[in-house]
Amino acid sequence: MRTLLVPLHRAYRGLVWLANSPRMLIVSYGILILICGSLYPLFEDDVSFGDGVWWAVVTATTVGYGDISPASWEARLMAGLLISLMVLGVVPLITAHFASKLIVDQDAFRHDEQEELKNNLRRVRTLLEELAEREGVNVPDSAAPPPAPSGR
Repeated sequence: MRTLLVPLHRAYRGLVWLANSPRMLIVSYGILILICGSLYPLFEDDVSFGDGVWWAVVTATTVGYGDISPASWEARLMAGLLISLMVLGVVPLITAHFASKLIVDQDAFRHDEQEELKNNLRRVRTLLEELAEREGVNVPDSAAPPPAPSGR
C-alpha cells in the first residue's frame, strides 16, 4: 500500500513545485500547447501546424471560437484531455500562485527571526529564574496555565 502512495506523493510535490514556479508554469503551458498543436494535424486532415497551435490555444483557454473543431475521435480525446488539464490543473495552479502572493503576511517573522526570538526568550527565562532564586521568589512553571484573572 505504501509503495502505491509514493508516485502520488511525488506527483503532488511536482504540482506544488510547479505552482510555486511561475516561469516553469508558463513553460509547461507553452510545451503543452506545442505538443497538442503538433499532434492535431496528425489526427485531422487539411490542418497546418499553425492551425493546430491556434486550435490548441483556443481549446486550452476554453474560448472555443468554433473555427476549427475536431472531427476524429483521437482529436476529440486530445481536446477533452487538454481542456481537463487546463481547467483542473493549470488554471488552478496559476490562481493559487497569485492568491498566495496576495495573501502573504509581510509582517510575518522569517525562520531566522523566529529562532532568534526563541533564543532570546530562553535567555530571559534563565535570567528571570536566576533573579527569582536570588530574591527568593517562586517563578511559575512555563508549562503551567496562567493564573485566572481576579474578579474585580
